[in-house]
Amino acid sequence: MRPGAAALRSGLAALSLGLTEAQVDQLLDYQELIQKWNKVYNLTAVRSPAEMLTHHLLDSLSIVRPLQLALGDRSSSRLLDVGSGAGLPGVVVAICCPGMAVDCVDAVAKKAAFIQQAGFSLGLSNLRGVHARVESLSGKYDVICSRAFASLVDFTTLTSASLKDGGLWLAMKGKYPAEEVVALPEDVFVFHVEQLSVPGLDAERCIVWMKNRPTNPVIG
Repeated sequence: MRPGAAALRSGLAALSLGLTEAQVDQLLDYQELIQKWNKVYNLTAVRSPAEMLTHHLLDSLSIVRPLQLALGDRSSSRLLDVGSGAGLPGVVVAICCPGMAVDCVDAVAKKAAFIQQAGFSLGLSNLRGVHARVESLSGKYDVICSRAFASLVDFTTLTSASLKDGGLWLAMKGKYPAEEVVALPEDVFVFHVEQLSVPGLDAERCIVWMKNRPTNPVIG
């Protein structure tokens, strides 16, 4: 059995994620790619394979089921991962949700290049690494997600032009960011805060789900 495979399968079971053997192999291959490229590109401060599994793979995997439930039958949605770094959680989502088109944007060229290479190496035709500043993007997305990218205000402000009507913001956070929520502009509202339990990780995690507030129609 491959190193880390047993721990990964145990984590997938705890997260109620039924992936194929091919997807499990892709996740392990992805972790190996991070380890390989990290030596030159400094993609992450995490060096230990065991910590990489919990802090990166399982942490990212913890949002997959909530994301699937939130989208329902919109399985062919478009997702934008902002400030993606090594592709977390975007590459993980692309592996787990092959019907979803995933764009990972990062302002650092070498990180976007790594994501492009990962997509090619892993055979992920639904994954794209984009070297750009997020506010310069064109196109619309059903879901825009971030993991340790910025405050909720900056995250929603910088990406508002890229969110489809009725689209969702998914912000991965540690503790509930009460001050950030209070600071949100009036046209953005938090409709759900989802507590996450990451297997093997003794730390608080949550998803802050946000939408654009509907505008009141003008009558008369």
